[in-house]
Amino acid sequence: MPFNFNQVDVFTTTPLLGNPLAVVHDADALSEAQMQALARWTNLSETSFLLKPADARADYRLRIFTPERELPFAGHPTLGSCHAWLAAGGKAQGEQVVQECGAGLVRIRRDGTRLAFAAPPLRRTGALAPELLAQIARGLRLPVSAIRASQWVDNGPGWVAVMLGAREALLAIDPDYAVMQGLVLGVVAPWEDGDAQFEVRALIPTPTGGYEDPVTGSLNAGLAQWLIGARLAPTHYVASQGTRLGRAGRVHVDQDGADIWIGGDSITCISGTLSLPLSL
Repeated sequence: MPFNFNQVDVFTTTPLLGNPLAVVHDADALSEAQMQALARWTNLSETSFLLKPADARADYRLRIFTPERELPFAGHPTLGSCHAWLAAGGKAQGEQVVQECGAGLVRIRRDGTRLAFAAPPLRRTGALAPELLAQIARGLRLPVSAIRASQWVDNGPGWVAVMLGAREALLAIDPDYAVMQGLVLGVVAPWEDGDAQFEVRALIPTPTGGYEDPVTGSLNAGLAQWLIGARLAPTHYVASQGTRLGRAGRVHVDQDGADIWIGGDSITCISGTLSLPLSL
């Protein structure tokens, strides 16, 4: 059965320098098993599926899969899928696009060619236990004293975050993923005199090792809520991510009243038709 398909690069204006996302349109006929099988096959950090909304307030519903599991929310799939939906002729009911996903309704606004989503509420926040902080330091191969601040910033994927003192120290990290098992870790550091105010890395252990995500919307959303709330960051800033991977992702953060908006550009790199079996 054929489905319209895009591969989108998110958080960049230049193809191949952001975070790729596979998007399947009009995917209501697909089973969960088919969605998971496709996500394993694309082997991208996420593959997303656009469906008819179940909530009348939403413009579309989105299901998001990693190669291993479904996520209730993720940032770069939110922006990349909205980009693909709009490019395919999607029309919002109101001034903003409303996405329905496992985390609820997510508002997305348009600022010229750039899209931004309103950061969802944190599911877990607060200080880290000393033993967890010590585990993170071992996983980063750093002394605990190198960690300037830390916080739970979980908005669905399970993020915990730490701040280092300098971008150079952040980029030098060679993580020990075996020590970090059970964690989904974001690391941030200020960038002095750069074209962004912060550098970010997302380090994700897996049962067989681990990987670094190129540019991560959900992590940056959690980081922004923590850093702005703690006055560790201004209310408007740009974060760089993906440098160690040869990428040049840029995440635009803006506080507007009670909302924190996480924005980025997207560009479509592949458009075509996807053929899948009716059953797996």
